[in-house]
This record gives sequence, C-alpha cells and structure tokens, in this order.
Amino acid sequence: MSPSGGFLEFYKYHYKLNNIPFSGLSYSEINKLVYLQIMRQDLKKWLPTTKKEMELRGWEQADVILFSGDAYIDHPSFGAAVIGRTLEALGLKVAIVPQPDWRGDYRDFKKLGRPRLFFGVSPGAMDSMVNHYTANKRLRSDDAYTPDARHGMRPDYPSIVYTKIIKELYPDVPVVLGGIEASLRRLSHYDYWEDRLRPSILTDSKADLLIYGLGEKPIKELVKRMTSDTDADLTTIPQVAYLTKQQPAKMDDTETIVLHTHEECLSDKKKQAENFKIIEEESNKWSANRLIQSVGDQFVVVNPPYPPLTTEEIDATYALPYTRLPHPKYKGKHIPAFEMIKFSVNIHRGCFGGCAFCTIAAHQGKFISSRSEESVLQEVKAITEMPDFKGYLSDLGGPSANMYKMSGKDLSICKKCKKPSCIFPRVCPNLNNDHRPLLKLYKAVDSMPGIKKSFIGSGIRYDMLLHDNKDAILNKASRDYTEEVIANHVSGRLKVAPEHTSDEVLQMMRKPSFKLFEEFKAQFDRINQKHGLKQQLIPYFISSHPGCKEEDMAELACETRRLNFMLEQVQDFTPTPMTVSTEVYYTGYHPYTLHPVFTAKSKNEKLAQRQFFFWYQPESRQQIMQTLKRLKRPDLTKKLFNR
Repeated sequence: MSPSGGFLEFYKYHYKLNNIPFSGLSYSEINKLVYLQIMRQDLKKWLPTTKKEMELRGWEQADVILFSGDAYIDHPSFGAAVIGRTLEALGLKVAIVPQPDWRGDYRDFKKLGRPRLFFGVSPGAMDSMVNHYTANKRLRSDDAYTPDARHGMRPDYPSIVYTKIIKELYPDVPVVLGGIEASLRRLSHYDYWEDRLRPSILTDSKADLLIYGLGEKPIKELVKRMTSDTDADLTTIPQVAYLTKQQPAKMDDTETIVLHTHEECLSDKKKQAENFKIIEEESNKWSANRLIQSVGDQFVVVNPPYPPLTTEEIDATYALPYTRLPHPKYKGKHIPAFEMIKFSVNIHRGCFGGCAFCTIAAHQGKFISSRSEESVLQEVKAITEMPDFKGYLSDLGGPSANMYKMSGKDLSICKKCKKPSCIFPRVCPNLNNDHRPLLKLYKAVDSMPGIKKSFIGSGIRYDMLLHDNKDAILNKASRDYTEEVIANHVSGRLKVAPEHTSDEVLQMMRKPSFKLFEEFKAQFDRINQKHGLKQQLIPYFISSHPGCKEEDMAELACETRRLNFMLEQVQDFTPTPMTVSTEVYYTGYHPYTLHPVFTAKSKNEKLAQRQFFFWYQPESRQQIMQTLKRLKRPDLTKKLFNR
C-alpha cells in the first residue's frame, strides 16, 4: 500500500526536512522511518541516557556522567535534572544514567564509558532509607520516583553503592556526591535503620568530593577549576566536603572549628550532641566556619557554604531548557512523583521555620531565595501550553507556602545570626513578614490566560499570619492573605501542621503553641461561612517525638476530640540524619542544653502513643481505657468517651 493525499505530503515534508530519499518505499516502511526520525529529533530534547542517544548528538565521550537513584524527569523539581542542565549550560556534554542496575555485571555503569571530567552521583530526591522504609522499619511496597511506582529499583544507600561500583570500574575518574543523602550524611550521623552512629558518607563511599546543599554554585566552580587547570585545588571550593589524611591547612578569611572525633562520639553520646549544636548553627549562618572531624586516621573537612542564591541566580536555574517531562523511555508508565508536581510551581527555596524534626535547613538553609514574578509567570505560561493541562495549578508554593520574598529588614543583623529559626520561639522583630508580594503574585497568576484556579498545596505557617507585626499595613496584609488563600486557593481541604497539642512537646519540636492553631481554625471557619464554603481543615500530628509521653498523646486525643477532629494525617516520628530531634532520639540529650530527654523507642512504646490518634475507632477504645487506667487519668477517660 502506498501513501496518498495528506499523508503523502506529510511524509514528503519530513523526508525533505531530513534529507531522506522518498521513492520506492512502501507505506509501512515510510511510516516506520519517519517515526524513528521524529523520535531521534525528540530524544535530543533530553540529556542522553544511552550510547545511542549520545551518538545522535555526535558525541564519542561525555564530559560528565550523572548517576541518579530516581527515574529521569527533566523538570526543575528534580535535582539531577537541575545539575545536568546547569552543566549543559556551561557548554559541557552531560549524560545521565537513571536507576542503574547495581546487581550482576554492572553493564549500566559501563554503557556510557568514562567521562572526560567526573562522575556525579545522587541517590534521588529523597534519602534512600526514608524512601525504602516506614517509621516502623517496614519495607515500603512502592517508590514514587520510579515508573509505575515499582519497588526495588535502587539499593539502600545508593550514594555508597553506586560510588563503590564506579571506583571499581574507573578508579582514576573523580566521583562527586550530591543530593539530600549526601547533605544529611556529610559528618557523623545517627542512622535509625541500622541503629548506629555512622561516619561521614565520604568514608564509606570513597567519593572524591561531596557537594552539600543547593549545588548550582559549587558545581559551576568545580567545572571552572577542572577545565582551566588540571592541577587546580578543588579542596578550597565553598560548600564542599572532602576526606584527607593530611591535617588541613588554614583557609583565608575562614575560621576552623574542630569537632569531637567520630570515635569520641561513638564512646560518648553527649559529645555527639555537642557536635550537632555546632553543625546546625554553622548550617544556618550567612558566613559560616569550616568544620573538621577526625575519623580514624583521616579528616573530614566541610567548607563553609556559598551565600544564598540571588533572585537573578535562581531565575537562571528555572530558565534552563527543561522539557518538564519524563524521558520518552518511560512512555506509557506512571511516575507518581511526577504526577504530583506536574502542574505545580516552586516559587522559592529555603525555610526559616527551623522545625526540630525537619531536614530542609540542613539541605536548603534558612535563608529564602525567591524567584522574580516574571520567572514564575514564564513557568506558569509553559504549563498552560502543556497538552493535558486543564487550567488548574496544583501548587504555587515552596518548602513553606508563605515565605516568598521574606528576609531580614536589616541584613547586617541576619549575617551575624546563628539561630536555626526566624519564627521560633517567636517571630524575629527583624523579619520582614510581608505577605503583599505573595498576594500580588497570586493575582498575576490567576489573571493569566488558561488559568482557571491555582491551589496552594504547600504547608502554610499560620503562626506568621497571626503574628502582631506592630505595623497596621503588614497585619492587614496577613489578614488579606489568610482570606485569599482560604476563599480562593483551597481544593476543599487545607492541610496545616500543628504537630501536637502539648506546649512542652511543641517547644521540643520548635513549633508554636496549639492555641494558635485554634485561633487559625476560628478564622478558617469564619471565612468559610462568609464565602458560603464547606471546606475542611486537615491537621497533621506526630506521635513518639522526643519529649512526648503517653499522657501527652492522651491529652492530644482529648483536645482534637473537643475540636471535632477524627485524625487522618498522622505519623510516628522518623529519625532522619541531621535534625535536632534525631540527635535527641539517639543521644538522649538536647544538643542546646545537654539535659536528658525521654523518647519512646520500643515498638510497644510507640504503639502505646499511636493508639491515641484513633480513639474514635471501636477496636481502640478498650486498649485506650486500660492505658488511661494504668496512667491513673480517669479524667481523660471521661473527656474522651463520656458524652
């Protein structure tokens, strides 16, 4: 059968475009060849993942090869894509190997050969152990960052596993670690899943260099030095960590703090707690000190970070030519993490909340780097042009939804500050808590052609909304923002995170009093009534957090029952590296006071706390009543079960 009519012209056009002879071919042959040709052109839009894709670009060798524990999604929400595009913008040939098979003959590690400059290794957007296991250390059945959520496509600790394989195959090629796993494990850290204190991930992986935090600036400097001088000193790059057998020399304009050795921390948990206070403070300083920790006969050196990204710098990252889509190799497969962010926009990085259990500060820092309104609108416009976009943005937010363009009124004060939070135990008087830029941005987005509604899916810090700024204009902006979000940007349910009801536990969490949540709920209900809405407020809570006891959970049950909540969004505390809460869990001491703190650790202790979330379930009632009897709290039994 031969092509005719419109089909014929279509194929002639593509063949002429690609200099392919047309005559003498059957319809099926033409169809196949044109399809392949179009696919070849299409594949060039992504970073190459195979040798054939490199050959399509005329490459014999890549300059940098990235290995990632996630599927390759070419979107600015995924670190491997950001670093890949950043390197590409420097004129480098960058290839990526997503989710390589680490078992068998290591063919995925061999298929692209050796890079000219270095290998980059990232475990993915999540710490691999959080990705693999629940708080009860049970193996998860799915992986949101894998096609069809298939489990088992990455190993535990991929940063270590991948690097060891690369070093076995290419011992002379530098390996650079990056991503959340590297950031959280750059110094001695408690590993909940192995229940032991592990040394820096550099010692286990044998990587040559570790980039912590947001990697655009250090990776650019690394490339600059490697390409300009083969003998360049890479150990003085800011925001990197490395391992050395030599006592590190002094750095210009940088003080050095020597931490307790890894071996000292193993023998004395209080020294690990003392170390962490220093590490967290240095992570949250504008101008930090260099940290050194001895491990065996080596030294782990952590250079101070770069200053926060400027608006121009973060805009440049989001302006890179992402396709915003998974690689075509995943055609027909469902990747949950992509579906979640497909129609969302990240408007800033960083979080100054300083929650004790959160890892954001250890990776992104407390200083906010905000995109310009123009940059955000350009990304929104790109989303509206996606063929399956129906007019609804799923999120216009960031690590916290309402910190956009917020910073210190006097930056000279911020540059001297080492506090981990700008809003705990109270909002800093130097914080510019102005919600007007957000209101302006929401209005601009909602007025764009193709946008029916934009939702705020990121968490909102309601303590900032309720804060008295001593400025009538800012207080009005907070009220206006609260009403705007509740009336126009909630998809039926607004999720917020009071985390607990006990003031003592909340102090340990670095969270505001539960009374503020009640105030916010009253505003939420009033605004809903005013606008004729029937939306729900969904609170998040945590059990078994350090400092929390069974009685605290029983009182939480009573408080939430009083407010007519039947809790859904709950979880047991999961210790993750590089957080205050994890250090308290492991050492038994609070790093800032060195006072002992109780923590529920055994399975039975955790279940005893968790049961109070579900007081309304008939199967839980008898057990809860027995627990309250043991605690000698008949008053709480009456509050929970007597109408």
